[in-house]
Amino acid sequence: MNATGAIAAAVVPAAGRGERLGPGAPKALRDLGGVPLLVHAVRALTRSRAVGLVVVAAPADGVAEVVALLDSHGLEGKDIRVVAGGDTRQESVRLGLAAIPAEVGIVLVHDAARPLVPVEVVDAVASAVRAGAEAVVPAVPLADTVKRVEPVRGGPEPVLDTPDRATLRAVQTPQGFRRDTLAEVHAKALAEESAGAGGDLPPVTDDAGLVERFGGRVVVVPGHEEAFKVTRPLDLVLAEAVLARRRAADAY
Repeated sequence: MNATGAIAAAVVPAAGRGERLGPGAPKALRDLGGVPLLVHAVRALTRSRAVGLVVVAAPADGVAEVVALLDSHGLEGKDIRVVAGGDTRQESVRLGLAAIPAEVGIVLVHDAARPLVPVEVVDAVASAVRAGAEAVVPAVPLADTVKRVEPVRGGPEPVLDTPDRATLRAVQTPQGFRRDTLAEVHAKALAEESAGAGGDLPPVTDDAGLVERFGGRVVVVPGHEEAFKVTRPLDLVLAEAVLARRRAADAY
């Protein structure tokens, strides 16, 4: 990779509604400590020297609003682009990727709902791709025992087995990719969708899952307990506590 290709760009899909947080604004625009989750997430990426560009995939009818929001929180001096996202996370990532200059060789994909990811996690993911990995995910060991079950709506669910917890990891973002790898798996997924294929396959919930589906190799680097996803109201309470602790320690 040349010097330009070694600087990463990041895509932040932020077009979803986030209904599990309850009615109201889209999840990415919910406040955390008086600042929208999206702003926290974008700031976390721009703090990394490994990231030279952040592309936000916003709701299609909210691009101007997101541009104004980012500018109003002191991010107007950063290289940040806002594009219209799609109806699905996968489509939003694909649209964000299309807005990245062709010479950029490393792409990170980060959830807007992970506002408190430490900069060292961002750096570690980008560094691993720069060192030769085609796909990288940050992850943490599981604290709880996990049961695999037969899903039953509205009733007790039979346990199928208990996986060895030592082999399991809870995956976080940003996930990092060689740009050509990410573009290729998204193109294959789009072709599969257009052809009506893949209907019997389990759903893919992250970009690393697409790499796995199409035969690529994904590696794990250490994540961080504070890079959790804000999905439910209790997560927001925990995020407020983490943010308050950081501000008290002048670490944020």
